[in-house]
Amino acid sequence: MSSVFPLPDVGEGLTEADIVSWKVAEGDTVTVNQILVEIETAKSLVELPSPEAGTIAALLVSEGETVEVGTPIVRFGDADAGPAGDHSAGDDSADGSAPDQTAAVPAPAETGDGAAGPNLVGYGVKTSSAKRRPRRRPEDAPAAAPSAERPAEIAASSAASGSPAGSDPTPAAEQSDPGSAERSGRVLAKPPVRKLAKDRGVDLAQVPATGSRGEVTRADLLAHLEQGAGSADDSDAHAGAVPGDGGSGGQREERIPLKGVHRMMAKAMVESAFTAPHVTEFLDVDVTRTMDLVRRIKAEKLLGEDVKVSPLAIVAKAVAWAAMRYPMINAVLDGDEIVQRRYVNLGIAAATPRGLIVPNIKDAHMLGLAELAGAIRELAETARAGRTSLAAQAGGTITITNVGVFGVDAGTPIINPGESAIIAFGQVRKRPWVVDDEIVVREITTLGISADHRVVDGEIISRFLADVGRALEEPAVMLA
Repeated sequence: MSSVFPLPDVGEGLTEADIVSWKVAEGDTVTVNQILVEIETAKSLVELPSPEAGTIAALLVSEGETVEVGTPIVRFGDADAGPAGDHSAGDDSADGSAPDQTAAVPAPAETGDGAAGPNLVGYGVKTSSAKRRPRRRPEDAPAAAPSAERPAEIAASSAASGSPAGSDPTPAAEQSDPGSAERSGRVLAKPPVRKLAKDRGVDLAQVPATGSRGEVTRADLLAHLEQGAGSADDSDAHAGAVPGDGGSGGQREERIPLKGVHRMMAKAMVESAFTAPHVTEFLDVDVTRTMDLVRRIKAEKLLGEDVKVSPLAIVAKAVAWAAMRYPMINAVLDGDEIVQRRYVNLGIAAATPRGLIVPNIKDAHMLGLAELAGAIRELAETARAGRTSLAAQAGGTITITNVGVFGVDAGTPIINPGESAIIAFGQVRKRPWVVDDEIVVREITTLGISADHRVVDGEIISRFLADVGRALEEPAVMLA
């Protein structure tokens, strides 16, 4: 008896996901809750655990492929239940295309006789009529390359093909068999590594591989880039360039698919920009006392050995404090009602390799400086690792974007959907400043705020921004 595991709905109504990397291979024996695969949704990387114990009969989807919720991705059972990659479980179409998934799948695993298995991993699969994107049949494939073609040339031609950025044409079975990859002339690497190599113009065949399965890892690629090696010898690349092509050897444009986090953020920003009338204000602030406080906390370890306080932590404290004083800045428009939130879930915009995400610190108004500093550090580390959960990105009430970390003084940020204000924190730098009618050198930053003028009027916006500035000029006011 065999069963299939369809791609589940991992939350917030997302309809599809990219298969990033398989953690198992065909023929492996797995236990309940053992990680099967890592997928990328429009919001986060997610590891899917096995809903049952058994043997992996077939991996039905290749790494790099985008599939819709409800699509079978794994078949459990005996290895001889069907050919590897055959979609016989639930696929009766003669041409190999996916069937209409109109039948509801009541649990992550459905047995071959139609009985639903227990929901052991905390989620089910929503009813969906989505169809899997058709896969290329063997008769549709291009003619095989001549056998005399060298492996490096095969890899180069694959990288130069029109496949989507980040896609991995290597079948899942081949991913788990380095010898198979070598025999086919392919370079073994995960889709994110392939995408980075494509973006940087690197031929993976030229990168020494140190992965446990003989694959090129991200560290291998970065080390190769640091050594100054590119997709070809740099001198040759520049010699072959034509005037005005940016040294790309004639390739003047590159098309990158808008997908995953980038697509979700693009949609959200368009919706926000053309729905909420933005009003923006700026304020220059003398943050010398704030910077002195940060330096003193670090030097004297006032909050403990392991607490690392940054200027952003003081800004977060000031924003949460001021937001509680002006609840309308922390409100949101819901139909014909304005919902005032008397709590602060403070969003911190985080730039990650996958794109911009905005996780938030729950009940930030109740946290002390040490707790805020720890929460921001954990948030940043989780975001960089691509492990930010959907729950961490939901429910935000107001956001800070730290443009200063990129050396920028100010900006006009777009409001995060579901909120009514976002604060931009610019770089801190020494500037001449007037104090008691004398020009002195002080540490200055620029705060910018964009707010939804349907919810907040100019007076509240101005008073709120002035209070944040006052708290940064003299942090002691937050203790009053």
